[in-house]
Amino acid sequence: MNHAIRARDVRLIDDEGQQIGILPVREALSMAAERGLDLVEVAPTANPVVCRIMDYGRFKYEQDKREREARKKQHVMVVKELVMRPNIDQHDLGIRIKQAEAFLREGHKVKLTMRFRGREIVHVNLGIQSFRGVADALAAVGQIETPPRQEGRTLGMVLAPRPEIARAAAARHIGEHGNADGSVGSRSSDDAEPVEATDDVTEG
Repeated sequence: MNHAIRARDVRLIDDEGQQIGILPVREALSMAAERGLDLVEVAPTANPVVCRIMDYGRFKYEQDKREREARKKQHVMVVKELVMRPNIDQHDLGIRIKQAEAFLREGHKVKLTMRFRGREIVHVNLGIQSFRGVADALAAVGQIETPPRQEGRTLGMVLAPRPEIARAAAARHIGEHGNADGSVGSRSSDDAEPVEATDDVTEG
């Protein structure tokens, strides 16, 4: 930028977007200085280098503002963990299913975790059956992303929201925040960069 530009000649674009042509860099710097603006390389690998006259401070401010607004509108996908015991009763299982449904409808993934103690480990197959029962109960809103898998004394399975559920959750998120101009956004969850973290829910 400005006097740090090493090229001898540059292809110049003025602050109104007009192509000025190829000029010596000193002349381009003089034109920028006369307007109280900066000379900025916009295509440093081109031959000749392409430079533009602009208010660089304002340009950076607007760029940062757009990035902040984009982050606000980004739908964040979180992995919610539900921990169950192998001998969980039907009442508590029903509560876990309702919790999982709420998380999926919010557009989050759900990790089911079952921990075995002592001789409970011989009943891993019962745990897998329980997980598949949960998946069947949530089939309208979620689908298995990672099937039941045993790691030591822990059994895990991950459910993800169905595409239409994820899109609806993302649309609600965008609608709550709106666009920078106050209008309602329409970006789907497919465009969002997912950011995953795990929240523990009390074991039952």
